[in-house]
Amino acid sequence: MLNQILANAPLYLLIAVRALAMIEVAPLISSDAIPQVAKVSLAGFAAFMVFPQAAPIDLPQEVFNLTYLLLVIGEAFIGIIIGFYLTIIYSAFSSAGQFFSLQMGFGASETYDPLAQIENPLMGQYLNLIGMLVFLSVDGFQQLFLGGFQRSVQSFNVLTLITAREGILNVMIKGLSQLFVDALVISMPILGTLFLISLAMGLLSKAAPQMNLLTEGFPISITVAFILIMATMPFLVEAFAYVINNGFSILERVITSMGRQL
Repeated sequence: MLNQILANAPLYLLIAVRALAMIEVAPLISSDAIPQVAKVSLAGFAAFMVFPQAAPIDLPQEVFNLTYLLLVIGEAFIGIIIGFYLTIIYSAFSSAGQFFSLQMGFGASETYDPLAQIENPLMGQYLNLIGMLVFLSVDGFQQLFLGGFQRSVQSFNVLTLITAREGILNVMIKGLSQLFVDALVISMPILGTLFLISLAMGLLSKAAPQMNLLTEGFPISITVAFILIMATMPFLVEAFAYVINNGFSILERVITSMGRQL
């Protein structure tokens, strides 16, 4: 196996570049908390495991010329597409928390998310951590490297990506629209209840203007939101698992359909 890799080092490098680009963008493993050496080692090991199953590609006779450099850039772009699509799926959890943070009274409270390297509202960070645990419980990394990376190496190469660029663009656009749909569906029970509470507080303030309902409204909204989160947590976990598994299924179908164009 090692002799085969040494004899086909240019092809192995292309696969390793795809793996490294995916690792640098994919959720969780793209965090700065993971050393860069570990990411490069993981990419090299992943390329080593799937190298015998790589799709055929015509490499230039002279290695490390302009054509080969373009192939390397194309392979990196494939890895970025896979990782970015999974990041879109994972961002639905954070977006769901952002939808009801303002109505809950936590709109001004933001914390630094070390996984996404962004400022995230408190509830967005909370749902993000739950999504991370669900991602691990549904074998997300196994699906990422088997259903995503390995299947892509088996099915297509950078030349196929050029011919199927319109399909990839449509998948990305649908993924972005599905992000907001999933986030809205996940947050709708809490968001709708908090809206009814705000409406009730507004009616009470009109009926009894002498009551200062602004100061009482925030504790009530926060308490009700936490009660709803605890009550709906089993359903939230199921929804998170469905979103992750559905995203992997769509990604695998797209990769398989691109492989048929070889």
